[in-house]
Amino acid sequence: MSKRDYYEVLGVSKSADAAEIKKAYRKKAVQFHPDKNPGDASAEEKFKEAAEAYEVLSNDNKRSRYDQFGHAGMGGAAGGGGGFGGGGMNMEDIFSQFGDIFGGGFGGGFGGGGQRRGRRVNRGSNLRVRVKLTLKEIAHGVEKKIKVSKYIACESCSGTGAENGSSYSTCSTCNGSGHITQVQQTFLGHMQTQSVCPTCGGEGKSITHKCKSCNGNGIIKGEEVITINIPAGVENGMQLSVSGKGNAAARGGINGDLIVVIDETPHEQLKRDGQNVLYDHYISIPDAVLGTTIEIPTIDGKAKIKVPAGTQGGKVFRLRGKGLPSVEYHGQGDLLVNINVWTPQKLSKDEEAMMEKMRGSESFTPRPTAKDKSFFDRMRDYFTS
Repeated sequence: MSKRDYYEVLGVSKSADAAEIKKAYRKKAVQFHPDKNPGDASAEEKFKEAAEAYEVLSNDNKRSRYDQFGHAGMGGAAGGGGGFGGGGMNMEDIFSQFGDIFGGGFGGGFGGGGQRRGRRVNRGSNLRVRVKLTLKEIAHGVEKKIKVSKYIACESCSGTGAENGSSYSTCSTCNGSGHITQVQQTFLGHMQTQSVCPTCGGEGKSITHKCKSCNGNGIIKGEEVITINIPAGVENGMQLSVSGKGNAAARGGINGDLIVVIDETPHEQLKRDGQNVLYDHYISIPDAVLGTTIEIPTIDGKAKIKVPAGTQGGKVFRLRGKGLPSVEYHGQGDLLVNINVWTPQKLSKDEEAMMEKMRGSESFTPRPTAKDKSFFDRMRDYFTS
């Protein structure tokens, strides 16, 4: 079954601001909350669907990718996967949003829904790096190895933060659950809320003897060489997500992601226009009149094309399949060669005499025909072909 549009799921327009999106999600979360719809699988699916939509639309970077590429842009195009693909959120992830949506005291939800939450799992922060790519690397895809300075798991305690990895005691405040439960009387009746245990920070346990290398954090500063498989056809500014390659999380949690921002290096002669590649070539008046063969640069080397006699300035030659692939769809762009006729600015007396003689020649009198398209016709053909 195809995914529904995220804006449609929340019932907001594409121009909705952050406040409207948050308000719409709050409404959907209350409407379809599992505790208000016990045993209703359809309501639970809508609850998850709304959470997924909010997770994307509330994040500026993810929303920008979604607006540009739709659901296809949420899958994480890099070799390491990542990104938000819809199946990555469980109920614990969803309930963890509620502190921001309903206020810190809301916790897990209504009634028994809070029991769905387990111990808090730490998550490392994401990292962002820029990777420079040449036009040739973009055309074929490339594997890049980069060294990243980041937080890594402490080797002395295997990332646990505890000396010898086993110096723990159960939190006495929450009895190891990681959260505390409160029941309040409201105009709707009794409402049960949950919040993170203030003693253990939601982990359900306390370290009795901290690791001396990381002072109980489980992470230290370090470096990692990361291999990134970049697909062909990426564009400047596009972001790819490599799952689990961000900063390590404190005390054995889930690593953050590595966000790779594409930085396209301009080509010396070729100019990119979407999937097409453009090149301007100048020929002399004699070559335009008599015809010639020219050599032009391509992404992978050089190519020769024949310029027939009588070629007009502005003529565009199309080399099909010599452009760039699309990262989203099948097909290959073209190389478009725009011919410019060079008009000399200085002439010798002999050359001036020759030009004066040609000025009066019938062959040099402009006589455009229906085959000689205007500039506007050429631009229309270029954008519609």
